[in-house]
Amino acid sequence: MTPTLVQHRPHAASAAPSPAEACARARDWAEIQERMLVPLYEAVYERLEVGSWTRLLGLDCGSGLALLIAASRGAGVTGVDADGERLALARERMAPEPQGGRGAREARDRDGRTRDAELLDNLASAAADVRRPLYNMITAFQPIGCAAGDSEGLGPALEAAVERSEHGSAVVLTGWGPPERCATSGVLRVAGRLTDRMRSAGGWRPALRDDLEDVASQAGLKPDGSGRVACPFGYADMESAVRGLLSTGLYAAAVRATDQAQVDKEITEALHPYRRRDGTVWMPNVFRYLIARTP
Repeated sequence: MTPTLVQHRPHAASAAPSPAEACARARDWAEIQERMLVPLYEAVYERLEVGSWTRLLGLDCGSGLALLIAASRGAGVTGVDADGERLALARERMAPEPQGGRGAREARDRDGRTRDAELLDNLASAAADVRRPLYNMITAFQPIGCAAGDSEGLGPALEAAVERSEHGSAVVLTGWGPPERCATSGVLRVAGRLTDRMRSAGGWRPALRDDLEDVASQAGLKPDGSGRVACPFGYADMESAVRGLLSTGLYAAAVRATDQAQVDKEITEALHPYRRRDGTVWMPNVFRYLIARTP
């Protein structure tokens, strides 16, 4: 099954970075940061026995690494993300090289975009759609519970996805573990210190015990298990660590409130306790996932 990748509207209005900045951030996400959550992806797929029977929808799929892992297990995958740059990288990463060469790749991409637009319309009008369900598994691997309001944009997309899923489909929600078990939490506090606005609009806050359960309840889902997975953040050097963390988007408001140089400086200082003698940066973290079921 050919993977489908869809761009949807951003969760909230924000000052847009320049095209060059957006492209660089997406590349840093794909090349540095996204792999940090591979243990989480693999633990979930193993527990749910993802395979050829799986029709998976990945919400906030980023540059597609989680989808690629699922596809390698035989799953049919669809990805949705608001970040057009990340989504372009996902298309590039997942598309097999066509026999016709570059021209054939570009032609197929144009066709793919048309199908993507149709699928997005289907998701938006899912409540009135009576066709057979598209999915039997939904994942939201973008961790929530570390920034104020970070789950608000997930609700509408989750509701639309649930309407297009089979009865009893697994829905996987993921979040940051307790601050005392996530070394990166201290580094993320930098964003909150740099701007008061972030405390009520995306700023860092401690992850709460029931964050995932609250999202599931609001979407009308029934919890059916949970787990915790160690996902250490490891970087080759300090520069890679700063670039990787910036690529998450969690510092965007801080950059707007101050400037890039100030944010870089604050992150670097916060990372010093985690720098090893060989120059690498290592932060142990624990992430939590909740498995819920569609009605």
